[in-house]
Amino acid sequence: MANPLYDTLFAPHEASDAPFLHLADGSSISRRAFLSTAAQMANAMVSAGIAAGDRVAVHVQKSPEALALYAACVKAGVIFLPLNIAYTPPELDYFVGDSGAALFVCDPGELSEMEPIAKAHGCKVLTLGSDGQGSFAQAAADQSEKFNAVDRTKDDLAAFLYTSGTTGRSKGAMLTQENLLSNARALVDAWQFTPDDVLLHALPIFHAHGLFVASNVSLMAGGSMIFLPKFDPDTVIATLPKATVMMGVPTFYTRLLDDPRFTRQLTAHMRLFVSGSAPLLAETHERFQARTGHRILERYGMTETSMNTSNPYDAERRAGTVGFPLPGVEVRVCAPETHTELPQGEIGVLHVRGPNVFVGYWNMPEKTREELLPDGYFITGDLARIDADGYVHIVGRGKDLIISGGYNIYPKEIELFLDDQPGVSESAVIGAPHPDFGESVVAVLVPEAGVTVDLDAIEATARRELAGFKRPRKFEIVDALPRNTMGKVQKNELRKTFEKAFSQ
Repeated sequence: MANPLYDTLFAPHEASDAPFLHLADGSSISRRAFLSTAAQMANAMVSAGIAAGDRVAVHVQKSPEALALYAACVKAGVIFLPLNIAYTPPELDYFVGDSGAALFVCDPGELSEMEPIAKAHGCKVLTLGSDGQGSFAQAAADQSEKFNAVDRTKDDLAAFLYTSGTTGRSKGAMLTQENLLSNARALVDAWQFTPDDVLLHALPIFHAHGLFVASNVSLMAGGSMIFLPKFDPDTVIATLPKATVMMGVPTFYTRLLDDPRFTRQLTAHMRLFVSGSAPLLAETHERFQARTGHRILERYGMTETSMNTSNPYDAERRAGTVGFPLPGVEVRVCAPETHTELPQGEIGVLHVRGPNVFVGYWNMPEKTREELLPDGYFITGDLARIDADGYVHIVGRGKDLIISGGYNIYPKEIELFLDDQPGVSESAVIGAPHPDFGESVVAVLVPEAGVTVDLDAIEATARRELAGFKRPRKFEIVDALPRNTMGKVQKNELRKTFEKAFSQ
């Protein structure tokens, strides 16, 4: 037997002294050294009684050692469970308990809070700090740098990723080795990665974007990474001349565009900029191209599937779309109730099928049956349409759909209108309970810096350009939209804030 994920991503680099991780202080870590650390960690887990198929929950800051722990889990056949560093103890209690984790690796500074959680669930707890130190690191340091990869098949589980839980209890998406491998293969091909590529990596690694997209693609292509602890404009601008590719969320690009040092000359050597995890405004596309000459490549993925679609590398990267299905991936737009495919151009729920699609939700067979259909399609919950040229447009989440007086209203359409209005930096459109219409439209606006938004003018323009049922009946001005750690607007928070917008 073999271990397909380890054999493909990591094993080819075990004897290489070429740099793998370039750090912010100018130092680097070779491939051999990185994988020696991973082998020591795998030995440490086995010594702690962790066996293939066990879950290891990880709640640590980004570091080379944290990434090596992922490699160690793959090598040991252990299921890797990365957890958002923003999670609170009550949230972590749920994840550790629900997953049945055998080992919980946390930051040394939170050990006193995490020990009771681990004890309550019969789970061992060790620590790993952002500086690479901690009880787990100490245990690994005494271990051999040799570890034979545990036999696994492509259908064995490699990772759990928990969904954000904005509409209920978080669900643990079970991802197999083949789910991760197939997606990495598709992306290396679609984005034309080579061993010469140096990826500027400023994303977190508790999320699929930074872990399974950025890291796996670099490993499969044989490239290296500038591995930054977080996004910091000064550090990114300083290290960008050494990179060929950057992956980011929209906030990265808007913040860079606000910095006068971010110029066409600075980016002249770059091959590719990729954006995802949240929608990129058309205005940002246009500003970025005007400033740098580069067209950002936007793509679309989910916790349960990794990447599904991508704008093309060699053809038109169309703003406001997420491009075409990746090789091996199929998509369709369906009626929400019947799951029947709709004619091209109509808005419905996007379904996805392919080797990247997860195998189900941990301990939630009924939820799995609801969202994974017998024909292999996964119901994403995203509202989408496919245009005449085949580009996929994501128009919102199903839960964001507003039904007012019997009419379906798609927030994205109104947001695009509002974003174009003078003085508006960005917007979010939500539905709030309404005594006559069931619910109606609330527009939440963020003004441009130093500008007062003329709401009367916007309302007058809306009367001219939007059908009556689509027009916002309430406008709210805020300093910033609430976002999660990946930059996605948290509309559930806005709905809570403005749920009484139409109360008498």
